Amino acid sequence: MVDHGYLALLLHAHLPYVRHPEHDEFLEEDWLYEAITETYLPLLDIFWKLADEAVPFRVTLSLTPTLCHMLRDPLLQDRYARYLHRSIALAARECERTRGQDPLEDTTRFYLRRLEHLRSAYELRWKRDLVSAFAQLQDAGFLEIITCAATHGFLPLLEHQPEAVRAQIRIACDHYQEMFGRAPRGIWLPECAYVSSLDDVLRDANLRWFVVDSHGLMFGSPRPRYAIYAPCFTPAGPAAFARDRDSSRQVWSAEEGYPGDPAYRDFYRDIGLELSAEYLRDFLPTDGSRRFTGLKYHRVTGRGQEKDWYRRGWAMGAADHHAGHFMASRAAQIANLRTHMNVPPIVLSPFDAELFGHWWFEGPEFLDWFLRKSVYDQKEYRLTTPSEYLAGQNTLQLVAPSSSSWGHKGYWEVWLDDCNSWIYPHLHAAARRMTQSARAHAGTSSPLTERTLRQMARELLLAQASDWAFLMKTGTARSYATKRTNDHLLRFNRLFDQLHAQNVEEPFLTNCEWRDNLFPNLDWKHYL
Repeated sequence: MVDHGYLALLLHAHLPYVRHPEHDEFLEEDWLYEAITETYLPLLDIFWKLADEAVPFRVTLSLTPTLCHMLRDPLLQDRYARYLHRSIALAARECERTRGQDPLEDTTRFYLRRLEHLRSAYELRWKRDLVSAFAQLQDAGFLEIITCAATHGFLPLLEHQPEAVRAQIRIACDHYQEMFGRAPRGIWLPECAYVSSLDDVLRDANLRWFVVDSHGLMFGSPRPRYAIYAPCFTPAGPAAFARDRDSSRQVWSAEEGYPGDPAYRDFYRDIGLELSAEYLRDFLPTDGSRRFTGLKYHRVTGRGQEKDWYRRGWAMGAADHHAGHFMASRAAQIANLRTHMNVPPIVLSPFDAELFGHWWFEGPEFLDWFLRKSVYDQKEYRLTTPSEYLAGQNTLQLVAPSSSSWGHKGYWEVWLDDCNSWIYPHLHAAARRMTQSARAHAGTSSPLTERTLRQMARELLLAQASDWAFLMKTGTARSYATKRTNDHLLRFNRLFDQLHAQNVEEPFLTNCEWRDNLFPNLDWKHYL
């Protein structure tokens, strides 16, 4: 029996590129502001507290290129500061409104203290640069930060345009180098979606490992000797790690997962939907439409509509208990695996980062206690990252993984449905046009042509984001997702027509660059 096993916790931090300088306020930009407030700043809090206390934790974190760009965009930074200022003002008002109402008063004061702390951290400690705050944790050896495709494109549905797939990967790697001063070693494939044609693309980008869903490895050829509990090299070279469904289900499942505990905060009961519009006027948009404020006073309670008041102490007790239970479950799982394997088993547990804090308010505290308990309260496994694990293994089995994703039924159904399949002929046509244009102007020295090709690539990449197809399928923000896809394709095609006619309208190009300014140093020659 091997001496110990390993646990690799992976958090996938991603948001679609949502930036609308043409509007003073834009509802969908709140996706970013809510995530900063409820997930990214709290995660930085717990990671840096652990680091400052010399707790030797290891976590893998994917920070997607679109998210990194938004976190560093001055316009969005200013708008987030305004959002946080309004939140603090509303929380202070709520402290006055709820004075003497136990336990409501305690909860409103908790929110006010928390928001003031987050503002201090954002403005003073991190100087608004959260990407650098995470990068310092990587430099100190606590985090392994990995990349993702440039705009989270669903790569298997782009594989008939290999130049487009290559550009999604190469532009992401270029961006990672700019953000973190080093090359990425691993990649989170968007939606965990894999096809064999990706192997060569990842190898050529010098990416050493990626993650597939469990059936992607289990249905591989040949079948993996150690199931999903050891990575396998693909024929082209990069290693495939498989997602452990048991640990994921224990946290994420609506039926048996921890976030459904009655003591935890209820996500849906928010004062932005319940108090009068007149009272909330200074926080709501100028059109008066309702939105979440983040001030939620009820706990899960049960499956019915009636909800009891949230009590922070009860929730912290539940988070501590669940962290201990999760640690004990992983220890038992890995101890059992060790008896059947002659190599150290590794359990890879990936989650959407936004689960911790946004969807599950107490998730960051759970994570804090779990990491501490993993280091000090058990001996069956060690925390690691995939790159660290690979560095310690001399040989791995060679397996060709199966096509797969972590979506419903395990393949492409979510992103290729009657409601969203219309986008792919347009995306494929635009990709062909992009390659055609890049090859036609490969030797250009014209600054205007360079700008046009760079902006065409931006518009194509943004149209390819898997988020739009996902939102169309789920019905969440369907009209917005449809409009985003259409708008990027329309701008791309207009730029293509102008370039082809040798009549680029510079005011239009400048406006496009102002709207969609990600990847300022984008290399369009990746489409050659």
